[in-house]
Amino acid sequence: MQRLERLAAFLVSEHILVYHSLPDELGTHNLLEKWHTGKRFYLPRVNGVNLDILPYEQTGLEIGSFHIEEPTGNELHDISEMDMIIVPAVAYDRRGNRIGRGKGFYDRLLADTKALKIGIAYDFQLFDEISASPHDVPVDIVITESHTIVIHHT
Repeated sequence: MQRLERLAAFLVSEHILVYHSLPDELGTHNLLEKWHTGKRFYLPRVNGVNLDILPYEQTGLEIGSFHIEEPTGNELHDISEMDMIIVPAVAYDRRGNRIGRGKGFYDRLLADTKALKIGIAYDFQLFDEISASPHDVPVDIVITESHTIVIHHT
């Protein structure tokens, strides 16, 4: 997280979509707690086969789909409002490809955004190459404990 927090892009981003981490994911709870007064964070909420984007409120979360804490309320935001998106994954490669949990939620969400997409992971989750499908949306930067990899997409 310290590598993420030192990125100039993070420091200047005001509207950040981030995932609310599960126990087996790189934790985002401390990031949300530390920066929630200086940044406007948003969390996804499952809506059928898509993700809605809602503001993060510390007290406005409830267990939703897949046992993930999701925001409550009706204040929906568009992906175009986000400056940065912190994307969860099971694994990343050095080209920004990712393996998610297999439902395609993030690929559908990220297909039409210009926001900076950042993958955060542990070193053991970084691979040289992952097979990607045409509908897979890669991230722009992958950050692990010992690497910050900026991907130059063609």
